[in-house]
Amino acid sequence: MTKSSSLNKVFADLPVTIFEAMSQAARDNAAINLGQGFPDDPGPEDIRRAAADASLNGYNQYPSMMGLPELRQAIATHYGHWHGLKLDPMSEVMVTSGGTEALTSAILAVVQPGDEVVCFQPVYDSYLPIIRQAGGIPRLVRLEPPHWRLNEDMLKSVFNSKTKAVLFNNPLNPSAVVYPRDDLELLARYCQEFDVIAICDEVWEHVTFDQHKHIPLITIPGMRERTIKVGSAGKIFSLTGWKIGFVCAAPPLLRVAAKVHQFLTFTTAPNLQAAVAYGLGKSDDYFLSMRNDLTRSRDRLTRGLESLGFPVLKSQGTYFLTVDLSPLGLNESDTEFCWRIVRDYKVAAIPVSAFYEQDPVTSVVRFCFAKKDETLDTALERLSDAVRGRKR
Repeated sequence: MTKSSSLNKVFADLPVTIFEAMSQAARDNAAINLGQGFPDDPGPEDIRRAAADASLNGYNQYPSMMGLPELRQAIATHYGHWHGLKLDPMSEVMVTSGGTEALTSAILAVVQPGDEVVCFQPVYDSYLPIIRQAGGIPRLVRLEPPHWRLNEDMLKSVFNSKTKAVLFNNPLNPSAVVYPRDDLELLARYCQEFDVIAICDEVWEHVTFDQHKHIPLITIPGMRERTIKVGSAGKIFSLTGWKIGFVCAAPPLLRVAAKVHQFLTFTTAPNLQAAVAYGLGKSDDYFLSMRNDLTRSRDRLTRGLESLGFPVLKSQGTYFLTVDLSPLGLNESDTEFCWRIVRDYKVAAIPVSAFYEQDPVTSVVRFCFAKKDETLDTALERLSDAVRGRKR
């Protein structure tokens, strides 16, 4: 029998993620799952048909490790159009099996034992284990509601001569902030002053609302050669199960990330790559319509929650909105609230404290609004007494 002490402690000691725990609780309680971030529609039919056609009539053997040339060209063209970012598709673009693999390839390409890596809490759950597996040391910065913004003091407290990289998620899940240029220029200044590589998780780049514009950090002056940009077709097209990620970086960075990718997944399903290449070439109207549809769903859930007495924090992007329970005087934490509503009201949500390793914010709950109207309306009906029933 294997001794537990011989297993990799970085992973062996990890608990079940809150996303899996709450999704299982949703299944066990026949609850509506507004916790995990996936839509409840099948995604754009024309893109799905393109994938089906590529399966039946296209190439189904190993594609290029770096990704189909037509997809790499489509990614470069897409970012050139939307962000004015000029990329060489053959030396600065790589396709991976999802955004998480893209982030893993980037982290393992950059971080060596003893390197410090700045991360902002709330933090996506894959970052810290992969940093530690590489031998890196996370330096955690605590962001706070309601604005979740960066400032000079917090960066000054963590950047130093040992800082090798910073992981930056924008738009930020779970707090649904789209960072303005001022914050990006501040972060860029510290990256340049301390010779730091920025690994930018920008998978929500197209999911922004109310005229908030996503600005890739790689486009800020001085950041072109020191930024690894990560994107996700799953988020862009609401096809989260497809797991098609993008890595964009200057050639010296991308070459090493590609060597990591070679030994993680090596390559990615060619039919899905072909369909994503088709999707990235769609007109601006598609992307603007997608945002409008999600804005309507966000506003529907926001109005409903506010009518029930929940203090909703404005969502600027992503599939999520957050509620700050602190003004309500409830005798419970965000985690206790989430377990209570999945059990008693048959609605699953995610406590934002799960995105913190140190000094968590314990009053904020995340709901996913990328659902059909009837799903949101039923969830709101079930939650109608959730606040009143727990006041002190």
